[in-house]
Amino acid sequence: MQLQRKTSIGKLNGVVKILIKVCLVLLLVFISVIFLDKIDFPSPNKKIEKIIPNENLKIIK
Repeated sequence: MQLQRKTSIGKLNGVVKILIKVCLVLLLVFISVIFLDKIDFPSPNKKIEKIIPNENLKIIK
């Protein structure tokens, strides 16, 4: 008869693993938001104006 060794602590071990995974995912999302915020996306320098003639406007009552 062989002796079996139990290596798991119990149900707490599974909860700790899930908690660590959730923390890692939240940390990854937080770091990605910070890096996206630091990227300087180009903005248009020219002011965009479009003149709409009065003929195309419809008055709704």
